Amino acid sequence: MTIYLVDIEQVTHTCPAHTDPHPYDTRRVLVDVIPGGPCRAPVTIRCGQVTTTIPCHRHEPAKRQCGACRVIVTERTITNHHPTGAAA
Repeated sequence: MTIYLVDIEQVTHTCPAHTDPHPYDTRRVLVDVIPGGPCRAPVTIRCGQVTTTIPCHRHEPAKRQCGACRVIVTERTITNHHPTGAAA
């Protein structure tokens, strides 16, 4: 399982059309990657006379991928900023 650790920063505002605060700028920062290792269930594919083996993440949907090829994104922190509107 490859795990991606992400920090998210959102800038919100309120406007006359939508009185509830809502994000208008979202930034994601990749903090760390923990690799899952080599594929444990490679898939053999054939095209005409040519046969090759590829990692299962290139061929199978996520629910049928091996544990090493599966991807998990973990949100470490989510920060929301709401500017006051005062000009500098």
